[in-house]
Amino acid sequence: MKQLFPDLWETQEEHPFHGVTTHAYLLTQDSGNTLFYSTGVHEDLIAIQRLGGISRQYVSHRDEAGPPLAAIKQMFGNQLCSHALEVNAIGKYSKVDVVFDGSSVEPDSVEVIPTPGHTSGSTCFVFQSPHGYRYLFTGDLIYPEDDGWGTLVQWHSGGRKKALGDSLLKLREMRPDVVISSASVRRSAVQAITPEQWRAVIDQTVGRL
Repeated sequence: MKQLFPDLWETQEEHPFHGVTTHAYLLTQDSGNTLFYSTGVHEDLIAIQRLGGISRQYVSHRDEAGPPLAAIKQMFGNQLCSHALEVNAIGKYSKVDVVFDGSSVEPDSVEVIPTPGHTSGSTCFVFQSPHGYRYLFTGDLIYPEDDGWGTLVQWHSGGRKKALGDSLLKLREMRPDVVISSASVRRSAVQAITPEQWRAVIDQTVGRL
């Protein structure tokens, strides 16, 4: 585990596909820790246990589903959270405890933002850290790639080009300080950014759709 900010930790990298790197991210709070995305690295789960375990795990879309979800829940007794349109795929590996289909602010102060387009139920999450950073967790909706940013429509999972464009425009005004994707290609998945830079990234990405 690598500490990125006072309340945010990054798990070890995994490589599910050639050239693609994934991580999970642990947000620590006195009220209970939150895990974004998923990890299958046992050493990281031990480290998370030492940091107080987790109360909730947020999955941004079905591609993060797999056997580690059940192992994490067995170890920590946490709630698993996802969009309603992703539940069938995710539920093959572990029961989903918290299901959302619209925007909400959850009890752990995580803001849920449905952003369909990559898959039908792709979801992003925002957290305003008490340490001054506004974190935007984008899943695979938009991710750092080489010297730019990438996005992808997964047609077989209900993704649609127009929905993706609309979702990206929804994120345009989020004003993040740090953007954290679930995957990246030859770059760090964690990118510090200004609001002006973020709007430019979104405009360029939408323009390529």
